[in-house]
Amino acid sequence: TISNIFSVSGGLSTAVGYPLDTVKVRIQTENHYKGFWHCVQETYRTEKVRGFYKGVTASVLAVSVVSSVSFGTYKNSLGAICKLRHGAVDAKPSKLDVSLAGAAAGAARVVLTNPSEVAKVRMQTQKNSHSPITHQPASKPKYQGSLHCLKVIIKEEGFGGLYKGCSALLCRDCSASAIYFLSYSALCDWLTPDGRNKPGFLVVLLSGGFAGVLAWGLATPMDVIKSRMQVDESDQHKYKGLIHCVRESVRKEGPKVLFKGLGLNCIRAFPVNMVVFVAYEGVLRFTDHYINKK
Repeated sequence: TISNIFSVSGGLSTAVGYPLDTVKVRIQTENHYKGFWHCVQETYRTEKVRGFYKGVTASVLAVSVVSSVSFGTYKNSLGAICKLRHGAVDAKPSKLDVSLAGAAAGAARVVLTNPSEVAKVRMQTQKNSHSPITHQPASKPKYQGSLHCLKVIIKEEGFGGLYKGCSALLCRDCSASAIYFLSYSALCDWLTPDGRNKPGFLVVLLSGGFAGVLAWGLATPMDVIKSRMQVDESDQHKYKGLIHCVRESVRKEGPKVLFKGLGLNCIRAFPVNMVVFVAYEGVLRFTDHYINKK
């Protein structure tokens, strides 16, 4: 089915890029890493390969669901906006229409992904040093898996704990999603030769990859703030909210703190979003062909 295609492509792309995401989150939330390779070496030295995949279960399951919801929300929102503004669902959308539909898709993502994002970030930043003799964890970790992490958060912080960093995630996903769909649409239009009404495979790959890079370039400052707010456990209370987190982070580390993990976000975004948009276009063409046949 259509939702299964989005679920599989979203889940696979997340799993492939997950080690880079773990390194990015650790660089964003901790100050003792000197850079990408230092973080990779330290993570492997103390936690081996498993350290790069902490919290992967929650993330893959969430993205599998969210990918189909996000693209479905975008498509339906775009149709509704076109009907409202131009009188027909299949009217050619303007750049504003695409941006608004993209922002709506971003907002829909936040409601579904925030709990899994909190669990993912807590798992990724949880350190388990291994014994050099037995190679087993030296001490029992606080969170023993993604579901256990969610249970502990609800027990210690209430259901509100699952929506920590929600304001930063909303700012990140609404703006990034608007740019994401707008840049993809604009690049496809620009790269598709005159006379063709559908972009070719290579155009979809390039447009999807560059759209992902642009979106994550814009999203990185709020991504840093989101990660810092979500890793802030109930016994820490370092940050009182979005503005306080921005102020404290910039005061202590300078404006460059807002761009921690920018390179990693962009490197990861290109291949991941190539795959996502190829699946999206494939689904659109399949449904168009199926409807026309009927």
